[in-house]
Amino acid sequence: MIFGRIGYLNLLPFHVFMKRFISNSGQKMSMNYKKGVPSKINNDFRRRKVDAAFISSINAPKYKHVNLGIIAKQEVQSVLVIPNKEDIKDTESATSNVLARILNIHGEVLIGDKALKYYLQNQPHIDLALEWNKKHNLPFVFAVLCYHKDKLLYKKIQTLFLKQQIKIPRYILKQASLRTTIPEHAILEYLKKISYKLNSKAKLGLKKFYKEVKLSKNMLK
Repeated sequence: MIFGRIGYLNLLPFHVFMKRFISNSGQKMSMNYKKGVPSKINNDFRRRKVDAAFISSINAPKYKHVNLGIIAKQEVQSVLVIPNKEDIKDTESATSNVLARILNIHGEVLIGDKALKYYLQNQPHIDLALEWNKKHNLPFVFAVLCYHKDKLLYKKIQTLFLKQQIKIPRYILKQASLRTTIPEHAILEYLKKISYKLNSKAKLGLKKFYKEVKLSKNMLK
């Protein structure tokens, strides 16, 4: 079984959980990881090179999923547009490029850890999740945990993960800080902005996003 692993800080609590889950559940020998940025993992999942992954919301309707996602209730700090006369997409992204378009926000899209670093420098930016919330009063769902098979396994992962309050071990936090050059305290503050439970309000936000995408496509015809 191969799990597509996105190495961004927003999934750090989930990766800590999975490390424990694999060790404690006898899955250690059968679970392998394939790493990549969201756009690559989306493609690998579509081609069945991975069995499960957090798939960008723009692609998620095609697949089975559990009620886990990467969700921002208001600002997210790691999905930004840098004001610019020229529109520039982030090649690592799928959903965020579309979100900028449907919000009619122009400039350079920046996602992930590099976006968080930029945010922490107090440079001019527009937080896309915050703009979405201002407009619709709904959370924004950036990705959903999708799977091709082993539904019961991923339902179990969902249940156990949402039950626990994940504490990130100091050594893992330190490693993440060294890798990204983002201070440990800033990582912890950032993670407070992220929710993982795809609850009824998050589902409404996702449904609204799909509706807006459809409307924007019709306008382009």
